[in-house]
Amino acid sequence: MKDPAIKSNRMQCLFALISASIVAACVCVGVTMNLVTLYDENFDHMGIRTFCMFTVDSNILAGLTMLLCIPYTVDGLRTGYYHLPDWVVVMMHIAVTAVSLTFLVSLFILAPIKGFMLIFSGSRFFLHGVCPVLCIVAFCCFINSHLLRLKESLLALIPVAVYAVVYLVMVVFIGEEHGGWNDFYGFATRVPIWVSLLVILPLTFGIVMLLRLGHNKCCLLRRSKDAELYRAAYSGADLNEVVENMARSHKKELKTNNIVIPAQTIGYMIQNSGDDMDPAEGCRRYLEAYLKE
Repeated sequence: MKDPAIKSNRMQCLFALISASIVAACVCVGVTMNLVTLYDENFDHMGIRTFCMFTVDSNILAGLTMLLCIPYTVDGLRTGYYHLPDWVVVMMHIAVTAVSLTFLVSLFILAPIKGFMLIFSGSRFFLHGVCPVLCIVAFCCFINSHLLRLKESLLALIPVAVYAVVYLVMVVFIGEEHGGWNDFYGFATRVPIWVSLLVILPLTFGIVMLLRLGHNKCCLLRRSKDAELYRAAYSGADLNEVVENMARSHKKELKTNNIVIPAQTIGYMIQNSGDDMDPAEGCRRYLEAYLKE
């Protein structure tokens, strides 16, 4: 008997791979456009100076974390077992928080001041719009193999806090005339610095909590859906036989000598079969059946 959730698992894996690849490609396009644009009458931080901008830094972080996801999605398509390490999911939450802040600041603060066409055109179409939106969708809908804990979520505040300190030092304490930065975001000269902090920091915390909520809800929904599939397929069945048949089916279908024991899947089957088998015993039976000629 085949794993009833394997098709759903592979679809999740495929969508995660596609979205991660698109984000990484769009980040490369957007950053490259900024690097090769030596002069822009509306934005003075082009060329190598583009790395001063939180927009660029946050998108690069997002692109790198999406690249971390790709090997696991490729392996998931190959083996039929899609699962991201917890640390990768946490890193993605950190990156998606940063680009979500970029998107919201661009949409609700910069666009009304400078114009929507200006803020969402050229390289900014990718860095202010496409990449953040795709990151949010991918993280909440397709990167859902780990429930984020509160203490893990709070790590997402670190990049914003670090950039805020650097920006404050370079703009306020050093200043452009002494080799620092000009206030290109207007957060220190157009409004009092404390106003910017009172807006940005609570906004970032709100983004962290909303992303955690959306991600965890989708994760629980996926687990609930898989549990229903297992309940319908394995209720009343002999679990030893089911696990052994699944191992033989995977070996035949995947045609690979690399063994990936689907421990989470076996745990779901035990939970929804009413059997008192220990998960470790289920994994052992899977491995033994897989290794048999």
